[in-house]
Amino acid sequence: MPRKTSKKSTAAALPSIPKELIDGFVSGPMSAEAINAASMAFKKALIERALGAEMSHHLGYPPGA
Repeated sequence: MPRKTSKKSTAAALPSIPKELIDGFVSGPMSAEAINAASMAFKKALIERALGAEMSHHLGYPPGA
């Protein structure tokens, strides 16, 4: 019985991040814990922004209007 071959998916191109944004997060050498904390904070802010925009789009008006 022939083996099933899986299609190799190509990774999506990542957007470039401005150096100024990175400089805002990194003030010097960072430990693994500091990198993890900064990464989690960035992900949280990004997800909250996306969910807020999605809710505004769904409702048809911005919050507080």
